[in-house]
Amino acid sequence: QVHLVESGGGLVQAGGSLRLACAASGTIFSIYTRGWFRQAPGKQRELVAAISKRGSTKYADAVKGRFTISRDNAKNTVYLQMNSLKPEDIAVYYCAASTNPVTDFPVRYNYWGQGTQVTVSS
Repeated sequence: QVHLVESGGGLVQAGGSLRLACAASGTIFSIYTRGWFRQAPGKQRELVAAISKRGSTKYADAVKGRFTISRDNAKNTVYLQMNSLKPEDIAVYYCAASTNPVTDFPVRYNYWGQGTQVTVSS
């Protein structure tokens, strides 16, 4: 089992920045991909960014150039640096971990955090 705990969400003005962190514990050796998803009210959960154990990354088109995913393997922690935040970024952000290669599909992720709210005021 893998346990994921997110931190760093909150309220920020449009154009501002937030950094989310996701700490993992448990059977970490089985995890290949770490990702961040988000879900806005009335919308499906969507991939924001993902990073493989080897450092390959994938971003949603909506966040390219504004968000950066990184991982600190020594701390078993993944970060999502979010810059130039927009009201359309408002959502609950979920950390996820997968034993599979990088993918957009939530069903391919085995473990999930509890979620953290990100709110952007215009």
